Amino acid sequence: MPVKLYDTRAFTEKFMPSSALRLLFKGDLTRFFIVRVEDIYRHVKHAVPASRSATHCCLYLTEGTASMKIGSAAYTIRQGEMLFVPAGQIFSFREGEVNKGYLCHFHPDVLIGKFGQSGLLQEFGFLQVWGYPHIIPDRQTAAFISQLFGRILFYYEERGLKNLNIIQSCLITLLCEANRAYQPAPGAGSGSAVSITNRFRALVFSHIKTRHRVADYAAMLNITPNHLNKTVRSVTGKTPSRWIDESIVMEAKVLLYQTELSIGEIAAETGLEDPSYFSRLFRKYEGMTPVQFRKMIEKS
Repeated sequence: MPVKLYDTRAFTEKFMPSSALRLLFKGDLTRFFIVRVEDIYRHVKHAVPASRSATHCCLYLTEGTASMKIGSAAYTIRQGEMLFVPAGQIFSFREGEVNKGYLCHFHPDVLIGKFGQSGLLQEFGFLQVWGYPHIIPDRQTAAFISQLFGRILFYYEERGLKNLNIIQSCLITLLCEANRAYQPAPGAGSGSAVSITNRFRALVFSHIKTRHRVADYAAMLNITPNHLNKTVRSVTGKTPSRWIDESIVMEAKVLLYQTELSIGEIAAETGLEDPSYFSRLFRKYEGMTPVQFRKMIEKS
């Protein structure tokens, strides 16, 4: 049974009471919303385990620090910095952090319309699953971005998505400012190596439930498994097989959290026919069995 992406309303309702939702958000949450981070923290008091949304997500801080796990990598941002979570990507964050800023969710379709076009989605590397999500603008650009977030929030609070045209134009400008500051992952290596690695990661994202062999991905990229192994390792510090294993485990964590599927059904959903092997793989990377992980979620 395939798992659907969380729509944004379902995600927010899981962590926030409906009365708070009515106060903070206006209009169709599956398309767009923006809120001050400090306002969300008044209602959300616990960590968010591995989850995914059908919308892009952007976090920008004006004070403090924030940590988030995106895919299998952990990031910490500070004042004037941003984190992007592409639509469909798996993310989680911990509780207890004190910070201020803006949190914005927007469906990819929001960038298409009166002032946007589908090609915009390809312009921003940070909205791709292979992109580097941590944006560190210079001081002047950070000031522009902060002003744009403030204006988007003003127009959203004023009339919700009835102001979509002006919200869209401000959002596109904001993303263009972020794109000026965008840098690939530190130490990413040569252009050719980065290109192969990005394509590999995109393929893993799309085929993780059916393809688990490095040789399969090498064939799709028309290179040898040895070349793929050396390239991905030089760019990311991890082997292709580790990327594949970690992606399987991340898919499993979402299924354990968002569904009531049995462990055997989750193993099958991730493309592993042997539940025992699945449990061993999960424990290798998480330090606990899938059953223990689910019990931990239920207690939280």
